[in-house]
Amino acid sequence: MSPLPDGRSGIRARGEISALTRSSWEQALAELARRHAGVSYVELSDVAFVDVAGVTALAVTAMNLRDGRVVVEHPPPQVPRVLELFWPDLDRIEVAL
Repeated sequence: MSPLPDGRSGIRARGEISALTRSSWEQALAELARRHAGVSYVELSDVAFVDVAGVTALAVTAMNLRDGRVVVEHPPPQVPRVLELFWPDLDRIEVAL
């Protein structure tokens, strides 16, 4: 995980988000939530796969924000599918393909 280079509030992930990387993913999301101010970005264009637990961590992070939203940019195809399947009314996450 790394910060976004263009000054936006958020994180960029690379590789896969699975049981092997869950701890660092959850730590990055916790830090994102701590620094959240209105809109936070999660850039996933370099992520090949996110398991259901990884999407769940993202959804739970968004649900626990006091205000605003999380914009998920360029996620792998399973992310919007899992969000729609389990959290169809979650308006705190915006998926930008």
